[in-house]
Amino acid sequence: MLSVIPAFILFPIHFIFQIINLACCALLITLLGLIKLLLPFGLVAAALTPVMHFLMFAFGVVSVKMIRLTNKVDWQCEIDSQLNKNHWYLMMANHLSYLDIILLIDFAAKRIPAPKFFLKKELIWLPFVGLGAWALDMPFMRRYSREYVEKNPHLKGKDIETTRKSCRKFQRTPTTVINFVEGSRYTAEKHQKKASPYRYLLPPRAGGVAFTLAAMGELFTNILNVTILYPDNTKHPMMDMLSGKLTKVIVHVDVLPVSEQVVGDYFNDETFKTNFQLWLNDVWLQKDKLIAQLVGNK
Repeated sequence: MLSVIPAFILFPIHFIFQIINLACCALLITLLGLIKLLLPFGLVAAALTPVMHFLMFAFGVVSVKMIRLTNKVDWQCEIDSQLNKNHWYLMMANHLSYLDIILLIDFAAKRIPAPKFFLKKELIWLPFVGLGAWALDMPFMRRYSREYVEKNPHLKGKDIETTRKSCRKFQRTPTTVINFVEGSRYTAEKHQKKASPYRYLLPPRAGGVAFTLAAMGELFTNILNVTILYPDNTKHPMMDMLSGKLTKVIVHVDVLPVSEQVVGDYFNDETFKTNFQLWLNDVWLQKDKLIAQLVGNK
């Protein structure tokens, strides 16, 4: 176990190996993505896409193996039902750190289809990550504040249009659509600014989830309500992980049905919109209670 190495020595070593893992997988994925772009034929995409997904899974699995090697970490993963790699899933997760993405890719590797994350537009410029995500057909979302949209009404619904285009691609092959429903990573400052009614979570954003369900509801087998927690490393889990100080990871998955209650016209049916918001808020309330229980604050 390399966690006994002093943090100031372990951090640069671990960081370099994580970057090498990311760079190798992302560059190969990007290269294959460019081939798909230059040869836009069904047979080419059918041959290359599984290889690209394998490389993404390889990145997550290798990254987690390095985390286990460099951290004395208690890893807890709880799933309340069986999963299948040939099904479609909508995954709703809370968001604490960029580490969440690595964990969810590793989680998906042997359980569910390749994950597609809804990413912030700014991440397309992130070295390796941006082009790799583009090659994997992951949607990039541009978030605007309510005040900004009010001043620029032509921007209203742009994120939903991105969701619409992405959903067409996701219908072709079994996929796990991952949405960090809070729209941003949790911080104490954001929690206070948004006046969140939850103790450990930011308020959920319903529009993107509702539209994805409306566009693909007949394909989704289940909704995966994922709760991620780093109970001993709440401030900087990514930095603690690189320094060998990550001590506990909890991934809890509730498998929810895709019922008529969650599939409907969110933007034109006010009754459905109200009921959907009540449903999502209740899911988030139960998640908040679960987190309180897991951290020992019942």
